[in-house]
Amino acid sequence: MSYRKKYLKIAVLSVLVSLLAGAVVILILGKNPLSAYYNLLQGCGLAPKAKYAGGKSMFTDLSSYIDYLTPMLFAALSYAVAMRAGLFNIGISGQMLVAGFISSVTIGYSTLSAPVAKPLVLLIGIVSGMAVGALIGFFKYRFNINEVVSSIMLNYIAEYVISFFIHVKYVDPVSRQSRNISDAARLTLHQIVIGGYKYDIPIGFILAVLAVFVLKFVFDRTVLGYELRAVGLNPTAARYAGIHVGRNLVLSMTISGALAGLAGVTYYLGYFASIQPRVLVSTGYDAIAVGLLGNNDPVGILAASFLIEIIGKGSTYMSSQAGLQSEIASVITGLILLASACNAFFMNRLDRRQAAKEELHRKKEEGGIQKGERV
Repeated sequence: MSYRKKYLKIAVLSVLVSLLAGAVVILILGKNPLSAYYNLLQGCGLAPKAKYAGGKSMFTDLSSYIDYLTPMLFAALSYAVAMRAGLFNIGISGQMLVAGFISSVTIGYSTLSAPVAKPLVLLIGIVSGMAVGALIGFFKYRFNINEVVSSIMLNYIAEYVISFFIHVKYVDPVSRQSRNISDAARLTLHQIVIGGYKYDIPIGFILAVLAVFVLKFVFDRTVLGYELRAVGLNPTAARYAGIHVGRNLVLSMTISGALAGLAGVTYYLGYFASIQPRVLVSTGYDAIAVGLLGNNDPVGILAASFLIEIIGKGSTYMSSQAGLQSEIASVITGLILLASACNAFFMNRLDRRQAAKEELHRKKEEGGIQKGERV
């Protein structure tokens, strides 16, 4: 059995075990887990509801779910690129915030037309995220500062500095959030009427799917992908092989930051149109669960983010219909993260069992195994 098939088998079992554990929790609360899980699908437009409000349908719910999914997909890819080089980018939420704020201030509040504003939002988001990611990578390379420490500290700096500027200059006096950006700069075509129904069409989703396949090609088919993997597995051996370790560390964090920047603009200037002060969104942290579940493989991340975001997006509808607290969704996500973190252990056990079976088969063929002998 190939590595990918084994990992897929274990990942599916991890999800099933997590959903089963979640069902037990729901049963303890006196609710029907099957109905609750079906409500999750209904909330994402993957199953029909009993009735809909005016201008709404199952497909409008689905478009809203895809809009919700897009930032997570970029964030999980950001995590995967950093992990490829052995770096743990826990500052994705901060990089999202920086990219979202700078794009909002420079383009979101401008009077530029949509054909000009939308590409500029994407470009500024990429550059802003790259700058923060490159800084973390440079600290790691030049001063050997652990990327977890530096990225967490930059998270706090970004959170409080941006909160200060929002309260001073950009606050909406009613919502106490930043003022809404213009529709021309927004990366989601919000409430577009098609056939009498109102859809949210995320422009960034096409870029996110494209990024999945580009990264898949880079990881598997290019020298850069090989060097990043070599540095991630063993920096000392990579250095002896002639690979510039420092350059690849900085480069991986730069690319990771660029993807986090795209996650930021598709979140703050896409799914939402404003920024809540002193709040770091959980997307950057949930991306860790998605990356672990998808084995840091771009295609695996596409499938894993689809699953994780069903739980997140559908939790509100599940709460209203099943009478459960929406935090149950966080419990289920946490269980999936816990199970995914154990995947390496189960892979090792599976490899040892397969090796033992092969050794037993070899001894039988050689006629060297005695009755009752164990390998």
